Amino acid sequence: MQQQQAALVQLFPLVLIFVIFYFMLIRPQKTKEKEHQKTLANLKKNDEIVTTGGIHGTIINVKEKTLVIRIDDNVKIEIEKNCVAFLKKSQGATAEGA
Repeated sequence: MQQQQAALVQLFPLVLIFVIFYFMLIRPQKTKEKEHQKTLANLKKNDEIVTTGGIHGTIINVKEKTLVIRIDDNVKIEIEKNCVAFLKKSQGATAEGA
């Protein structure tokens, strides 16, 4: 009986560490990933984005898996949607305090 209790007492810190890791690392990462996927699904024309490579541009055309973005006058490139790091400014965004 005491051996079983000792085994449970030794196992408790490992379980506690796993619970802490779940709530501090795993769960927030999953939430962030879901939010990023939602952002990618809602990209539209004239949204300003930054790619994972650091390229800033404005969306010209949205296709099923790719985006055509304008990075300068008369310079357009086509990138994969999953290469979008974040959305700088949405087309429908309004200026704060205006």
